[in-house]
This record gives sequence, C-alpha cells and structure tokens, in this order.
Amino acid sequence: MPLALFLLMLLGALCNLGQAMSREEKHKLRNQVVEMFDHAYQNYMDHAYPADELMPLTCRGRVRGREPSRGDVDDALGKFSLTLIDTLDTLVLLNKTTEFEAAVRRVLSDVRLDNDIVVSVFETNIRVLGGLLGGHSMAVMLKERGQSMQWYQDELLHMAKDIGLRLLPAFNTSSGLPYPRVNLKYGVRGPETRTGTETDTCTACAGTIILEFAALSRFTGDPVFEDHARRALDFLWEKRQRNSNLVGTTINIHSGEWVRRDSGVGAGIDSYYEYLLKAYILLGDDLFLQRFNIHYASIMKYISQPPLLLDVHIHKPLLPARTWMDSLLAFFPGLQVLKGDIRPAIETHEMLYQVTKKHNFLPEAFTTDFRVHWAQHPLRPEFAESTYFLYKATADPYYLEAGRTILDNLNRFARVPCGFAAMKDVRTGSHEDRMDSFFLAEMFKYLFLLFADSGDIPFDVEDYIFTTEAHLLPLSLSTAPRPSFIPSNRTFEEEMDDSNFDWTCPNTRLLFPDPGFPRNLREPIRSAIDKSCPRPAPYREPGMGRPPLRAQDFMANNPEHLELLRRMGVSLIHLKDGRVQLVQHATQAVSAVAAEDGVRFMQEMMELSSQQQKEQLPPRAIQIVSHPFFGRVVLTAGPAQFGTDLSKSSTGVRGFITVAEPYSGCSEITNAEYVQGHIALLQRGQCMFAEKARHIQKAGAIGGIVIDDNEGSSSDTAPLFQMAGDGRSTDDITLPLLFLFHKEGNILLEALKEYREVEVLLSDKARDRGVDMQEAEGDCQTEATTPTSFEPVSQSQSSTVKVDEMAPGEVPPEQEEVSPVDEDTSPAEDASPPQEEMSPTDPQGDVDPPQDENTKELTDDTDSSSQSVDELLADWQEDLEAFQQMEKDEL
Repeated sequence: MPLALFLLMLLGALCNLGQAMSREEKHKLRNQVVEMFDHAYQNYMDHAYPADELMPLTCRGRVRGREPSRGDVDDALGKFSLTLIDTLDTLVLLNKTTEFEAAVRRVLSDVRLDNDIVVSVFETNIRVLGGLLGGHSMAVMLKERGQSMQWYQDELLHMAKDIGLRLLPAFNTSSGLPYPRVNLKYGVRGPETRTGTETDTCTACAGTIILEFAALSRFTGDPVFEDHARRALDFLWEKRQRNSNLVGTTINIHSGEWVRRDSGVGAGIDSYYEYLLKAYILLGDDLFLQRFNIHYASIMKYISQPPLLLDVHIHKPLLPARTWMDSLLAFFPGLQVLKGDIRPAIETHEMLYQVTKKHNFLPEAFTTDFRVHWAQHPLRPEFAESTYFLYKATADPYYLEAGRTILDNLNRFARVPCGFAAMKDVRTGSHEDRMDSFFLAEMFKYLFLLFADSGDIPFDVEDYIFTTEAHLLPLSLSTAPRPSFIPSNRTFEEEMDDSNFDWTCPNTRLLFPDPGFPRNLREPIRSAIDKSCPRPAPYREPGMGRPPLRAQDFMANNPEHLELLRRMGVSLIHLKDGRVQLVQHATQAVSAVAAEDGVRFMQEMMELSSQQQKEQLPPRAIQIVSHPFFGRVVLTAGPAQFGTDLSKSSTGVRGFITVAEPYSGCSEITNAEYVQGHIALLQRGQCMFAEKARHIQKAGAIGGIVIDDNEGSSSDTAPLFQMAGDGRSTDDITLPLLFLFHKEGNILLEALKEYREVEVLLSDKARDRGVDMQEAEGDCQTEATTPTSFEPVSQSQSSTVKVDEMAPGEVPPEQEEVSPVDEDTSPAEDASPPQEEMSPTDPQGDVDPPQDENTKELTDDTDSSSQSVDELLADWQEDLEAFQQMEKDEL
C-alpha cells in the first residue's frame, strides 16, 4: 500500500475519532489555568498567609485553634504556612520563578517547624516534607542552570531534614508502623505530647512514606529515614491476606491485626499501591515492582469490575463490602497508565467522567448506579491527574475536552471573589469555606501539563516522579549513593513468574493499532450511565394489624397521643438537641394486646422513617448574585414543606434582601414599605414558621429566609431539616421560605451591612451566573438510600426509636441522624416554645435500633468534627470510619 494512501487512511481514522483541538485553543486553556492559579495563590497570600490555608468565603486564613474544630481534617494544619510550602514547585512548573524565589525566602524567614501542635504524620509527610523536597529539587535545578536562586545553599533541604526528624518518633513501635499523629515539639511519648495513645492507622497512612523518606535519605546521605519507611512497607506486605493478596483499610500498629478488613483502591488504601509502583520508578528496586504486581493482579481479579472498582472483604474477596465508591479512587486510572494497563484505565476514567458531567464534580462518594452518596467535593485533583496521564498515553483529544470540562466547572461553580471554595453539596452548588492546600499543589500542575506544549514547561517532567501530592522528585535519586538499609524480606520472590512483568513499560502504539480503540471502550460505559436512574421502590403498608395509634398520625406534642403511647409501653426521652427518643418496654404496657400494639407502632415508625429517607426534599440553595459576589457564593439552605416549591421553578425567586421588623416575624411587619418586593430576613423562634411566612407575605415580600438564633450553628456541624407547617392548611402561603443556620445566615447579614443592597437567588440549586442552567437530571440528582432492616421485636424485648422534634415546627433532614440519649448533639439546646408543632403528616421517625450498625448510610452533610463523630459512631460505624479515612487521606 502506498505510504500516502496509508497516511490518508490514518488521518481519516483520527478525524472520525474526534476533532483535534487546535494549538491556539490549547494555549488559551493553558493561559486560563495560569490565571486561575494566580487567582487562588494571590488570594491566599493577600488574605491568609502566614496561616495554613485560605477560607475563601470569609476571605481570611484558617488558623488551627481559632476556628471551630473540624476533627481529623485539621490534623493537616501545623501552623507552618502549609499552602505556601505545598505550592513551591507548582510556581516553577508554571514559569513563575520570581514568585518562587520570593516564596522560598518567605518560607526560610517565617516558617517554624517546632510548634507545640499535634499533626497527622501522613499529611505532614506528603504536604510539608514533600513540598520542601519538591521546592529543593526545583531550586537546585534553577541554580544549576544559572537562571536564578544563585544564593541558594540547600536551606529547604535542611528544613526538610528538620521536619523528617520530627516525624521519626512516630515510628517508634514494635511493628515499625507509624503512629497516625505526632507532636512536632514533643514527639509521641509523655503527657505533654497529647498523642501516642492511638492504636490504629490506615494502610495508606503507613504505606505512603517511602518516596519522601527515601528521597530525604538520598539527598542527605542519612539512611535512617529510608530504613523506617522500608520497614513499615515490609510489615504491611507481611500482613497482607495470603490467599487474596489484598490488604485491609485499617490496621493495629502494635499487633498488626486488621481492624477493617474491607479492601479497595480508594480511601484508606489508595496511595499505598501508588507508592509501591512509584518507589520502583524512583529508586529502581525490583522488590517494590514485584509486590505491586502481585497486589495489582488481585485488584484486577477481585476489585475491578470494569468500569467499577468495588471494595471487597480480604478474606472473602468474592463478596462486595459496599455498594458505593469514593472519589479518591479517581487516581487509579492514572496509576494504571504507569503500569501499562490502558484498557481498564480508559473504562474507569470514562465512568468517572460521566459521573462528573452529571453532577459538575465528582461527589465524595457515589453509588454503583451513579447517584450521589456523599455530596461534598473538596476540589480534589485525582480526576484531573488521571485525565493528564491518559492524554499522555493516548494523545486522544477527548481528554483535552475532559480537561476543559474540569476548568469550566471550577470557574462556573467553585470560583469566588477570594479564591476557589470547596463544594458542600454538588447537587445544590452550595459552598464550604475551605480551599485545601492540595488544590494549589496538584490541580493546577496536572491541568497546566495537560494543555502545555513541551516548550512551555521549564524542565523535562520525564526526569521527575510525581508524589501523591504531585511534588516533583528527580529520578536521578536512583543513581545516588545508597545508604545502608535494613534488609528487606524477600522470601516471597519464589512466588514470581514472568507474566507479572508484562507491559510494565508499554509502547502505546502497540496498544492502539486502531485509533478508534479508546472511543469504542467509552461508548458502552457512557450509554450505561445515561440509562441508570432507577426510582425508589413504592412504599408498602407496614404491619399486619391496625393499632390504635398509627405512626403516620403521631405528633410528639399531642397529649392524647402520648397517653396512647404510655398504654402501649412506649415512653419518651427528650434529648438536648430538641429531639425525643421513643423507647418501648413491653412489660410496661397495660395489657398484652397493648404491648403488641406498641411493637407494631415501633415497627411502623421504623418503616416510615426508612420510607421518609426516600421522600425528603433535598436542600435548597441561596446564591448571592449582586456585586461583588456575582453568584459565586452559594449557601446551603433547608426547605419548607409549604409555600413555593423551588424545584418546580426554572428561574427560582430573585430579589434584594432586607431585615424584617420585628426580626422574629411573629407579629405584623412594621417596615412593610421596605419588605414589599424584597426577600425578608427573619430570626428563628418565638412562633411557628408558617406564621412568619404569613406575616411577611402580607407585607408584600416575595420570599423569606429564616436565620437560626442558636449562635455558632452551621450546616458544617448540624444536619439540615425541613420546616413544617402549623398543623392546619398552608395553601394560603405562596412565597418560598428557606432556613439558614447561624453561620451561613451571618454571611448574608455581614454582606448586607457592608454593601447595603444585596441581591440573592432562591432556587433548588445554584444557577450559572447569567447562563441558563441545564435541566435537572431528575432522580439521578438525589441521594441514594438503602432500606433499613430491623430484627423482630418480641414482647419481652425493648425497642428504641428516636424521633426528631428539633424545634417544634421543624422536620428532620434526609440524613438519618440518630444519637445516644446521653449526648448533646446540637451546638445549643433548642429554646423554641412548645406551641410550635411538627407536621401532623410527618411523624418524625428517625429510627435506628442500637444493635444494627451496618444498615445506615453516611449522609452528605456529615462533618468530621469530633462531636459529630461521637454522635454517629453507634449508628453506622463502617461508613463513618470510611469517611474518616477519606478525610485523613489527602484532605
């Protein structure tokens, strides 16, 4: 065949595959990445530095101890200007050498590493030690080229060794696995450390040390760091399940027993696998590759169900451990590219891309039918990382378009005046006041490399390996003099066979004889996701008989109902957060028949609660659209069961806000001339929500926002709820009424104080600032729930039901928030008066038997604070632990 004809045929195939992006368009997107980085970085430097992170909604720095605790998430913060250190090598990659030099000088002059503060060993290693080593690598490279940094004398390396030495006490365990936390000043021993009592750590936390510690040993010539990292990896390898060759998620650092035996490639394990392969690439030690290949074969045998990656039990790997996936597994297609296994990488990436296009971002967790499971998105970079690696492997312009989607969504939905804000709920577009350091360390590196030409990059990235935090370590370290190491256990080498090493370093041309190959893999996955949107099963009438009081008719403040409960042996315990707990003791019923009625009532309440999880209204959005916000600040709001249904409005309700007088809204509005045509701000309490709505409606308001009067309350730490009516018809209320917690409400009040005229949009989800939003994706946008199962209750048993009164007149959220009786789960005790009623059609059945720990699902608004952890532990231990591991793993 003539060469010209062959080239024409190949060109035709490429054109059919998809139109290539023009060079000008790529440059435009590259420049957009740089502009977005400048927006984020400059706002951190202007409003947050020297704090660890930027709070982009309130335009200030997050300093640990000054802000309310977020639990384990805050362990990444050590008062060492985290974001600046994490961003050092990003500055060089983006050709900002002047800013890099200034940043290095700031780090050397301002940053202290001897603070009396307890930090995560894992986070400090990948962010601070990795950031200092990446910065050192860049400084040395620039100095050797004579371009800048001529004054540099390894100062960042000295700081890296300092922080490395401060992390070493954590490895003082019999197993060699590190404690999860360490005090930077005092280590882990003694009462002054306030740590060292932990027994468990995640597999990734112990197994994501080798790159940074080995690089530190190779740079400094001190073998102690690499020795400890290798010892930890050796121990994890020895503790793998020998039949499945999988590792669990959480391990006891002293005994080596697996605490959580579920295994996957997402939260809690992810970077352990990543570091085995990358340690081979960086250090050239076949031992790491051999271990990785054995693990990888098991992953593909048991966990990979293309395009899904589902957790399994390590002892019974054919049994799935859960029916949802977390967003951290989005790194795995990129790792598969490094491995050379391109086909499953394409398939999984396409699944993730389609989920992203449904929800604008990858939800923190999503189900196997691609519904939202946990709705947060803290601007994670893993999907962008895999997009970059797949483009490198395939040169398929499809992945450039995927990168464009990432850019557009960040600008449309996450960009705010002071940076980029994490998404609190991808369904509504509401924001969280956080911009994690990894956003600057990773996201902009991968996006810049995706769109940049080789001439745009100041060095050859092929000479470096990316750490899990995307810090750059030179591959020349593999030829550095090797310090003496603790011998590794190599007794397993006899298990090897040559097939484990196939396609370790692939030739992508051989993998793609047909240019349409990637497209052919993507099409069926796209179709499957588009068609997957099953509706909840219809509600079935519970119970066999008809007790004197039905669960759906129950009202917690009805004296007649309370007397009926008493006769059935059901008593009420009032909790501090405004809810009541229903407890049934069959022996306290007035008769055996009444006891049976009580059992049926409790079972009905349980069934009704489960059903309500599927019928709850989703949260609403309040979007500030006026100058200088322009729709970039979105607040999560609770809906009302009356008034305008915002989900049925294509435009929402838009108007300027004003404070009603009286602020409670419990009597006739005295400033009706200002309220008319506006959205009225009201304070919670003193009367029912429906009464407030009627008063502002009479004054001519077009909408209302009720702000919580419990100071310090926030949707970060408390679940949202629906506002119920007053027990009578609310058909006369035609305006929308939304609820904001105190913290979010204060954002509105402060904006009104500063700018006087503040316009907001009340809607079912955030609109795209002047651009028509796409049609809602129907039920696919709702959170998935699973039916809750309960054990049969006999007359001799006691059963417990928790019923949410909140403040009377408020209905619990779609989350299954159930708390032990003796714990205060609210920032402040509800002070609302007893005349506020719950909806008589909604019996408030948040139900959960104490014995059943595995049937609950962790909810979208779960916060990682220690208080929230205590509240939820008894109800869904497994899901909660998984979420905690996600927060520890690169939050």
